[in-house]
Amino acid sequence: MKKILLLHTNYQNKGGEDIAVENETIFLKEKYIVETLLFSNQVDNIFKQIFFFIINKNIESINQLNSKLETFKPDIVYVHNTWFKASLGIFKLLDEKNIKTVVKLHNFRYFCSRTFLKSIHLGNNLICQACGMNLKPRRLFNKYYETSLSKSFFLIIYGKKYYKLLKNSKFSIFVLTEFHKNFLGELGFDTKRISVFPNYLESAAESTINPKNYILYAGRISIEKGIKELIETFSKVKNSNLKLKIIGTGPDFVSLKNKYENQHILFLGEKSNIETIKIIKDSKAVVTATKLFEGQPTLLCEASSLGIPSIYPKTGGISEFFPDNYKLSFKQYDYKDLENKILLLDKIDLLKVGQRNKVYIENYLDKEILNNKLDNIFNE
Repeated sequence: MKKILLLHTNYQNKGGEDIAVENETIFLKEKYIVETLLFSNQVDNIFKQIFFFIINKNIESINQLNSKLETFKPDIVYVHNTWFKASLGIFKLLDEKNIKTVVKLHNFRYFCSRTFLKSIHLGNNLICQACGMNLKPRRLFNKYYETSLSKSFFLIIYGKKYYKLLKNSKFSIFVLTEFHKNFLGELGFDTKRISVFPNYLESAAESTINPKNYILYAGRISIEKGIKELIETFSKVKNSNLKLKIIGTGPDFVSLKNKYENQHILFLGEKSNIETIKIIKDSKAVVTATKLFEGQPTLLCEASSLGIPSIYPKTGGISEFFPDNYKLSFKQYDYKDLENKILLLDKIDLLKVGQRNKVYIENYLDKEILNNKLDNIFNE
């Protein structure tokens, strides 16, 4: 039985990627001997961390990895998020020890942080659909984190090197969608190294669906997620009983809550995954108006597994997780279309739509299919 070391840096605010890593760890343990090496982005010594940023190598993290390699002796190291505590120095160690390495890309940060120049980041586009950065305000520097110049600077030091590592190294790359694989191919990546391997999601048990009169958004509360446009569109919907519940925190949580919260628009703050699942289960539908490509939408996939419909924009690879000719997807940035899809909830058989989604996602994320994919890649 192969031994796999799963490596991941948890986000400061727990999100979909962290949940996906937890689920995948459980999934892998059914067939492999698995240990995890998890890092936290809490900073205990700012001066030491700045030094690690500059050299793109966290010596403490590398020492932890080296110790784990010596005691566990894995056949494969499966890498998820390395920003920033794990650092890029781990790849040099793995290469020196000639250990088979697989990197899973959950997002497009590597693309957006590969340059100091905003003009190169955006190209000829008004907005970057990988991260949400737009042409305004006009400036030269590629300020990835709008509220932090220094954090953006250090990320780009990291991103420039990471992009080269991803493109030129020999390790295998997992992406969540065919869209992402094609995206990398257009950037000149060798697609023979890239496999589509979506995040595993445990199928939910059958349960009685008795939806209450609300729709749900759960995720980061930030501009690029389209939450402001979602709220403003919802406010135009002529349905006096319908509510919009919003789960999550983020940079725009306080300002949006102060401006928009009322008896129909409810900000619930951060909830545990168990609490969120229960709220999804009681909703009429879940909804997102994201401006991004996205990877694998955790909220939408969890809703499908519960037999709950989703409203989402046609962007990136999201549609790969839904049946063909899906009635509740809308044209991205067309908020009149979004409004119409919300109104459509009262005109279609939601139980039928939800059950169709459930069957599709269970087949798409079938455990045997995913296991066969892993066997083929891990035994190469």
